[in-house]
Amino acid sequence: MGYIKNKIAIITGASSQNDIGTAICRKLASRGIHIFFTHWNSENDWIEKFKQEITTMDVLCDSLEIDLSDANAAFKILDTVEGKLGFPSILINNAAHSKRDGYTVLDAKSLDEHYAVNMRSTFLLCVEFARRFENFPIDAGRIINMTSGQDLGPMPGELAYAATKGAISAFTRSLSQELAPLGITVNAINPGPTDSTWMNDKIREELLPKFPMGRIGLPEDVAHLIAFLTSDEAKWITGQIINSEGGFIRG
Repeated sequence: MGYIKNKIAIITGASSQNDIGTAICRKLASRGIHIFFTHWNSENDWIEKFKQEITTMDVLCDSLEIDLSDANAAFKILDTVEGKLGFPSILINNAAHSKRDGYTVLDAKSLDEHYAVNMRSTFLLCVEFARRFENFPIDAGRIINMTSGQDLGPMPGELAYAATKGAISAFTRSLSQELAPLGITVNAINPGPTDSTWMNDKIREELLPKFPMGRIGLPEDVAHLIAFLTSDEAKWITGQIINSEGGFIRG
């Protein structure tokens, strides 16, 4: 597959060895795309080893430790990547805040914490990326946001998470219309339940029968789709919420 010029990608939320963010970094790096990732509460030794791993693929790699609940996080991220690698043509909003709740415990603090990371940081990164994009001689750009299938079925016990991640779908569709004249595609991916850092054996046992393909989704499954959406072959795809769940059965 061909890839757009000025191949620098921002990936938020690459904070551990086996999460979705790191799988995305590896996949895009294998396609010759330079990598800039954000992380939070990660071990410094692991971060340095991971950056070395990425650079063995003959691409540049740098990172930033940042709390995405900071209202200025979007501006700090874009300023840093421009200073270290150059202006990016790809933005992957992968980071998320998730904490169990329900109607008996949901409160303003929990709502604000979910909003700050899942909505505000994602939205501000998207629009600031687009505003700066206009000032650079780049032919095409890609924005890919991560959602979790909130419009496909209920998520009891995760009211704040479902509400704030669900808003990303509506934002993605509307933003795609605004940015199409700039040559920026805007899409979102729902990967379904993915066996990354949050699953344990009990959860795997409960979920496995709901996957007709006989296995649970892996971070690499998400990364394969993102690699396609960042390629030239995906330049006509925008405003879509892609449910890539391996046929996951709800209910």
